[in-house]
Order: sequence, then C-alpha cells, then structure tokens
Amino acid sequence: MAATAEETGRDGRRMNPGLEAMRSRTVEVNGQACRVWEKGEGRALVFLAGFGGLPRWTQCLERLAVRHRVIAPSLPGFPGTSTIGPLYNHLDWLLAARDLIAGAERERCDLMGVSLGAALAADVTAVWPGLVDRLVLVSALGVFNESEPSADPFAQRPGTLAQLLCANAARYAAHIAVADGTDPVEWTVMTTRANEAAARLLWPLGDTGLASRLSRIRNDTLLVWGDADRVVPASYRARFSDGIAGKTRVEIISGAGHMVDLDAPEVLAQRVDAFLSAPRV
Repeated sequence: MAATAEETGRDGRRMNPGLEAMRSRTVEVNGQACRVWEKGEGRALVFLAGFGGLPRWTQCLERLAVRHRVIAPSLPGFPGTSTIGPLYNHLDWLLAARDLIAGAERERCDLMGVSLGAALAADVTAVWPGLVDRLVLVSALGVFNESEPSADPFAQRPGTLAQLLCANAARYAAHIAVADGTDPVEWTVMTTRANEAAARLLWPLGDTGLASRLSRIRNDTLLVWGDADRVVPASYRARFSDGIAGKTRVEIISGAGHMVDLDAPEVLAQRVDAFLSAPRV
C-alpha cells in the first residue's frame, strides 16, 4: 500500500520507517474518520494507546506484529483523527471506544491497552464481553484511591510530563517529537489536541468509575506494571488483580515507568506474546 499523507513528510520522506508493509484504513466514529493501522498476520490483537496516542508506529507494536495481526485504531482526538467531537463524559468515550474496536475488527479479538487506553479496554471488556477474548492491561488507569491518589498528568510544570510518564524521559520526548519533514505548527496542534482528549477522558482524578465494573471482567487478563511508574501507586495493582473476576497474571517490568510500551518495548512484547500463546487452563 502506498504511504498516506500522514505517513510521509512534506518533502516526501518516510517519517516512520516502521510503516513499511503497513495497512492503513479508517473507521467512522461519531461521523468522523479514525485512522486504523494494521500490521502482521494471524489472530487479531487490538491495541489502544496511552498518553499522546500514536503519532508514530512504535517499537513495541513492531515486535508484536511478528506474531500477531496488530490493529491499532486511533481514538477521536488523538493522532490519526482531526477532531475530538462530542465526547464529554465517560459514557461518550466508552461508546466511542466500543464502536472503534468493533469497526476495526469484526471478529472476537484479543485486546490490549496502555494507561488511559487500558482504562477504556477494561471498561469495554466489562460491558461488552463478547467483543474480547483475552485482555492485556498495561499501567491501567480508571480507578482512584483518595488516601493514595495517582499522579495528575495535567498538573505538571511545563517540560516535566515526559519524566513523569517514562523512566527514560527521552523515550516519551522522542515519541511525540516533530517528525522529519512535517509542519511543526500542525504537529503541535495534533499533540495539543491529544492532550485535550486525554483530559476529557480522565479529568480530574483519572477515576472513570471502573472499580465498580472490574468484577464484570471474566476474561483471562494480563496485568503489566513498570516498577518505576510515577503515575499509578503500586497498591493499585492489587485493586485490579483482586477486582477482576477472570484469571489474572501480574507482570512487573524492572526499570520501566508508566509508559511501559515506550520504556521497555521488547520486554513488554515478550510478556504479551507469552500470555497470548499460553494454553488455556
């Protein structure tokens, strides 16, 4: 497939070498086109990104695409879409996520989410269990404990968000950095809109009410956390593992921060591969 305008810079150069052999299409959600990237063969693994969305294909997705048909749809407001649209409360976001997943893959699929994407992945699985087979939640948001609050990504001093989200701040900075050959103003608009979309979904405390619905998740679930996560307190791990009714496996990745897929892409992909390929008990 020829590169789309989003995949090349203004000078015609590839802005993301990982897009070689990429299949790109769109799914309509609330009347707007949402980009869907797809790569690999085999059983579908739908991926919902975390903060910043997917301005570029990542090393983690590239590694997962070796053994899976990775489908990475963009939620409204995130890179790969033009507007946020009428998404004002959690129900709006939940319905949009459900429509996006169902439109991107019409068969029952494995579902993986990171951070805010994990919060939506968990809720979609809880409310529409027929859509999802196995579930992977990485650094999941969506619950809140007032006595031990999670960090507020929207209350950070300018220039400090990257070090909050990643143990290696340079990884997040590189993830959202202006791609070669692109218009810096347009890129800034895109990243600013993604931050607004994240705020609409999580404001003010990152509490989507998910805790009351975790018991509806009966799917086999892999829970992954970085041991250097500065956003989600370590005590939240038990809230997820104890709250989910299905069989859970917990993996802690050493040296990784909140955005495990950026800090430890190879290790995360290996853990996900092992979980999805394990025989059912």
